Amino acid sequence: MGSQGSAMLEPTRQDLPPVEPAALSTSLVYRLAPGYEAVGDARRFTRSALRDRGLSDRFDDVGLVVSELVTNALRHARPAAAPGSAVPAVRLQLMFSDFRLVCAVRDPGDSALISDAWSAPRPAVPAETMESGRGLHLVDALSEGWGWHPVAGAGGGKVVWALFSFPRRLPLCAA
Repeated sequence: MGSQGSAMLEPTRQDLPPVEPAALSTSLVYRLAPGYEAVGDARRFTRSALRDRGLSDRFDDVGLVVSELVTNALRHARPAAAPGSAVPAVRLQLMFSDFRLVCAVRDPGDSALISDAWSAPRPAVPAETMESGRGLHLVDALSEGWGWHPVAGAGGGKVVWALFSFPRRLPLCAA
């Protein structure tokens, strides 16, 4: 990639890609535990959803993207809970339509902090010796596109999503 980075790493659009309600065959939501064990749980949930639709061959790419999105939400976006209060949840949503899958991770982070382009989720420029900081680079490389948007109203936060396309029509329901 070179030292100047890539313009391809900018989110393709801020809002979720349009999903026609008539084309949406399934929307699955999984509320994740507050710890990093949630990454493995999210991968298992995703593997099962893909297997049920005959898409097990796509798990390597989709599973890695889901892992990165969930890890980022857990690492960077969850506010600390006050003692005795519930830890705000991170949610994974898989939206299957005829030929596409949108993987969306909603976190309860402060959406006011991401209200401008300077504070939006964006790929880091990691040092070669760093073991982290490459997550959104992987999301960009493995998905057809990705983006984010703040969530207005109660709970706030943001949704970071990645889009995958498939060469064949997906079944209308789980097997």
